[in-house]
Amino acid sequence: MTARLVSARLLTAARLGASTERAPRWAASLLIAMTIAAIVVPTLASDGARDIGDVLATRLVPPFARDGRGVWHWLGTDAFGRDLLVRLWTGARISLGVGVAGSALSGALGIVLGAIAGWRGGVIDRAIVALGDALLAIPRLVLLLVIASLWGPGLGVVITVLGLTGWMSVMRLVRADVQGVRALAFVEGAEALGVPSWRVLRRHVLPNALGSALVAITLGVGNAILLESGLSFLGLGIQPPASSWGNMIAGGREWLLVAPWIALMPGIALVITVVACTVLGDWLGDRRAPHDVR
Repeated sequence: MTARLVSARLLTAARLGASTERAPRWAASLLIAMTIAAIVVPTLASDGARDIGDVLATRLVPPFARDGRGVWHWLGTDAFGRDLLVRLWTGARISLGVGVAGSALSGALGIVLGAIAGWRGGVIDRAIVALGDALLAIPRLVLLLVIASLWGPGLGVVITVLGLTGWMSVMRLVRADVQGVRALAFVEGAEALGVPSWRVLRRHVLPNALGSALVAITLGVGNAILLESGLSFLGLGIQPPASSWGNMIAGGREWLLVAPWIALMPGIALVITVVACTVLGDWLGDRRAPHDVR
């Protein structure tokens, strides 16, 4: 009985390990497929699928149906007769681009400030940490709403705001890793040989301190996409006629009872993207964990 119990537990653990390995593969495959669709579908679409034409003949067509002109629509049309499939992947260009750019900007800012704080220490370290703690004490959505309302909505504003309000957690991770690597013997040896301080930081310390930051940046992509959608939904993000998943959901909320697919399709795409980014980030964090223990 004991041998059977042990073998059963080993088999269960192997199955769980295989399932946990499949999840990040599916997540990465979904993100790659969505990126390819965002590039290809709008490029191949005709101008009639994007523009407002014969509204009476094409508006509010349900998914997998033809409009009054006989044109097939896989995901239906919106209140202005525009093809929802084309608009969905056109909006994906902006939503995915804003998520990646906003997370990359906040990550770059966090890496620079964290490296300076962890390497220099003293007053500079305390000032940067105090600024980060002060911004972390304010809910990020409140900061986004205030800054976006002051600057005005737009693509550049959204990316800048996401970058300026998301660097704090990356800064804390990089600062801690830099302080840990700085105490190692090879850093002391490089400094004893007369290597300039900035070169030691750039070539020896930072490459060994970026693992946690990369995990945080990956997780931040989904969060940035979600925040951009929230801003666009509230009218402070991407403005029509440009399409993003947030303003598509906002435009479809008044048609929820008549044509729920207008808001449902971008909502499903948003959920899938955020979950895929979270799964991928968690997997990267789990793979890094054994190295942290050593």
